[in-house]
Amino acid sequence: MNDGEVRESARLNDMVCFNLHAASRAVTAVYRPLLEPLGVTYSQYLVLATLWESGDLPVGELASLLHLDYGTMTPLLKRMEKQDLIHRTRNPQDERSVTVALAPAGEALRVHSDRIYRSISNTFDFSSKRADAALAFLRSIVARADDQIGATTPLERAHRAP
Repeated sequence: MNDGEVRESARLNDMVCFNLHAASRAVTAVYRPLLEPLGVTYSQYLVLATLWESGDLPVGELASLLHLDYGTMTPLLKRMEKQDLIHRTRNPQDERSVTVALAPAGEALRVHSDRIYRSISNTFDFSSKRADAALAFLRSIVARADDQIGATTPLERAHRAP
């Protein structure tokens, strides 16, 4: 097959999108035993990692950064708040806006992030070169999907129905 040619049909194992889906599930499965002792799911870990990196964020911005819609984000944050990992507070200037902040228990889990990242990198042999190549490819998929659905900003994507 030459560059630019598209297969008319493909077997399941030859479908890039199927393999991307399978890879995503595999990565989540590898994270599970690393996160279970901490009492968090992979999705919760991503919220924590985003807050560790960015500090307090409005729910909309957090959803945008994580490429999640509000229907997914709200129950996720409610569970995390019940676990005392985060706090949600309404903005006094705009009651519609809710800010998410780390609670002490959520901040305390940060000490595990380097160990988890090293373990994942080792498991998947993510040298700098391999990681850079994977990131470039995956980011191009997200960008093309955004172009296809007409989302011009990450925040727009977060407000779209699934």
